Amino acid sequence: MRKQLRIDLEDTIAAISTAQGEGAIGIVRISGKEAVKIADLVFKSKKGKSPSGFRSFATHYGYVYNKAVVVDEALLTLMRSPKSYTKEDMVEINCHGGIITLRNTLELVLDSGARLAEPGEFTKRAFLNGRLDLAQAEAVLDIVRSKTEASLRMALGQLSGRLSSRLNDIKERLLAALASIEASIDFPEEDIEIISESDTKGRLKIVKDNLAKLLESAQGGIILREGLTSVICGKPNVGKSSLLNALLQRDRAIVTHVPGTTRDAIEDLANINGIPFKLVDTAGIAPTEDLVEREGILKSRERIEQADLILMVLDASAEMTDESRPPDRRTP
Repeated sequence: MRKQLRIDLEDTIAAISTAQGEGAIGIVRISGKEAVKIADLVFKSKKGKSPSGFRSFATHYGYVYNKAVVVDEALLTLMRSPKSYTKEDMVEINCHGGIITLRNTLELVLDSGARLAEPGEFTKRAFLNGRLDLAQAEAVLDIVRSKTEASLRMALGQLSGRLSSRLNDIKERLLAALASIEASIDFPEEDIEIISESDTKGRLKIVKDNLAKLLESAQGGIILREGLTSVICGKPNVGKSSLLNALLQRDRAIVTHVPGTTRDAIEDLANINGIPFKLVDTAGIAPTEDLVEREGILKSRERIEQADLILMVLDASAEMTDESRPPDRRTP
């Protein structure tokens, strides 16, 4: 049974909002009606003041306390509702970025009354509270996962409301056409302006054209978001791994003169003219009795079936054989 995410806007939630690992700074974020109260329990400024007395959007230097024991030296920023990311009271505690420091601070916040946030719950609250629409909420994740400058620009445009504006325009045009059609059917004898059939068709054609343009751009958006899976394939020892290293501009795969060096697929990401390519170096495809090589060849064929783009490498110095040809050009 699929686990249902809790949607309780009465809870105050908290989580570590920076990436896992060591860093100079890590952020513990708190959001909800009890956020300021919880901050009062765990933080005091250097002058001994509590966050409830801070101005909104002011950052204060102080200490995170577990009762009388100092947990960390930190900066605290208070953002009062509705001018925050979630449109709730929000607090961000900027701690030192050590794993133990962040974990201790988060546990202290949770012990003081907050609930651990579900993945993406801060953005979900921003959506539920009307801070973002659905397209903008999806764009937040796209920004975090952007692989190239082009994909980042696309996600930022969507977050700014560019896609939402186009969709709202289509919606308004459809509603206007629907209202006109219903009025002509329901009130044929009333003295109201009725849009002609040709005008209605013209409006609907504009909607159709706009939808077609959105669909045309959708595929490009998917490519920028997810990347193109590009499989490098061919016979053993024709230079597949060398091509991978050349495209990545670093030694990612082992290259030797021994056929069958690559036994399993090797993946890496390349940014080519702003487009993310997920490059996959595969085992050479050729008849073999070796069990391990046969498994590698089977995996290679599976990757080829799943590829968006196939880069077939040939040895120009060798005679073209049936095994060297692409699958759709081999003799029956």
